[in-house]
Amino acid sequence: QVQLVESGGGWVQPGGSLRLSCTSSASGDTLDGYAIAWFRQAPGKGREGVSSISSRDGSTYYLDSVKGRFTISRDNAKNTVHLQMDNLKPEDTAIYYCAACPLGLDYGLGYLIAPTSEEFEYWGQGTQVTVSS
Repeated sequence: QVQLVESGGGWVQPGGSLRLSCTSSASGDTLDGYAIAWFRQAPGKGREGVSSISSRDGSTYYLDSVKGRFTISRDNAKNTVHLQMDNLKPEDTAIYYCAACPLGLDYGLGYLIAPTSEEFEYWGQGTQVTVSS
């Protein structure tokens, strides 16, 4: 089991950038071995998987609407996963959640399929991202 905490949310104008970070909140916890995903939930909408990254082989997934604008990365030495969000749009406004899957998802394919709430068992509390002028 791992406890997660997100940071880096806030308000930004359209076209701006934010970098979200996900790390473990409990002393001694590590994200090593876990695949990490970012989900988001906008007001009145369901939760959707935005991006994910495998534990070690660097395979990633991106939601079509964020491809070319968002970049997920991880630094296992620093026990952190980042989501760099550039050229933000008002439709990106949502609560963003970090989630961990204990399977790692290191299949060597270079890509991952869309993450699901069922496979990503451990969740942070979320961080608000607001994009408006």
